[in-house]
Amino acid sequence: MTTGTVVRRGIALVLGALWWWAVVRLLLVPGAGAVEGAVVAGGWGLSVLPVHCVPKARAEGALAAGRWRRAWREGDARRLSGGA
Repeated sequence: MTTGTVVRRGIALVLGALWWWAVVRLLLVPGAGAVEGAVVAGGWGLSVLPVHCVPKARAEGALAAGRWRRAWREGDARRLSGGA
């Protein structure tokens, strides 16, 4: 393993432990509040980010820009002309 990989995994481990600490503290300690809630909400928010995205141009099976717009216009033209 390279140093960069070890550092990234270490940071992920520390942040994960911090998040779990905040969750447990929020659930079990009556005086927990804003700080723990912010850590939990922030960690959850980061978990739903699409971090494994690639640029559309490099994505396999990506649709061309404007495809839906063209399809919508073609559908309008068919509907106005009486076609199915």
